[in-house]
Amino acid sequence: MINDFFKLFFPDNCPGCGHSFLRGEKYVCLQCLYGLHKTQYHNDPENPIAKNFWGKTDFVAVTAVYFFQKGQVLQRLLHQLKYNGCKEIGIMLGRQMAMELFQASAFRNADIIIPVPLHPGKLLQRGFNQSEMIALGMAEYWEKEVHTETLKRKKYTQSQTHKARYERFENTESVFELDNIKSYEDKHVLLVDDVISTGSTIISCAEAFSGISGCKISMASVAAPHR
Repeated sequence: MINDFFKLFFPDNCPGCGHSFLRGEKYVCLQCLYGLHKTQYHNDPENPIAKNFWGKTDFVAVTAVYFFQKGQVLQRLLHQLKYNGCKEIGIMLGRQMAMELFQASAFRNADIIIPVPLHPGKLLQRGFNQSEMIALGMAEYWEKEVHTETLKRKKYTQSQTHKARYERFENTESVFELDNIKSYEDKHVLLVDDVISTGSTIISCAEAFSGISGCKISMASVAAPHR
């Protein structure tokens, strides 16, 4: 009762819509969470994201679970996650992804989940890797391993969004390195990121696994722009 009285005057607000949370809601209100625009790309092996990688790298499956639109709820949630340190939003989004992809065996049957790593300098500045929070949410729901120490970003890269295509790939050449290569032999690895835009970072991640015997790679992100 005291808690309810306190919240009456100092309400917690949903970062997606700004409305006060109802009883039982936490971090994101249910209206925002279940109102996110789903892509359904996991049901289409030839979805626009997958096509973007054709001829560049060999993924088992590729998806983005939600559409990213500027000024909309998902952008606000991701901003809270990345820049305001609300890690719980990342974990919650990861769980939602895992639920959405539960029937998609190409993703759920992965042996190991690996978040796209940040450069150590950016990790120190931010304090955590937002993609790791998303991966932890997925792994918790699916009861999978998460590896956060083996794939490393060895070079800092600028944002890819406004670069020409040739500059994007030049910018991500040899960005990542992989330790303990033997542990990925005959394994299916799921790479996880928050937003996929050009795809060049994911391609560079996948290249770190090239040549490993029997290793398969899939990729899932929270969001991608509507194509």
